[in-house]
Amino acid sequence: MSKKAYNRIKAVLAEEHKTNKDLAKMLGVADQTVSRWCTNAGQPSLEMLYQIAKVLKRDVRDFLVPNK
Repeated sequence: MSKKAYNRIKAVLAEEHKTNKDLAKMLGVADQTVSRWCTNAGQPSLEMLYQIAKVLKRDVRDFLVPNK
């Protein structure tokens, strides 16, 4: 069974030419934490999602996979 994608963090990082390590450093979290978010193995809290949007200067909605 495949993992469901809930966030677009990995895609947005690619669009911004940033790495997981770059984001981890900006947020003050472990590289492994960002890696889990990027692979959808774990999800950031809503507060953290807003922090991610803030440091990458993006709208928080850019990070969510739309439901259909």
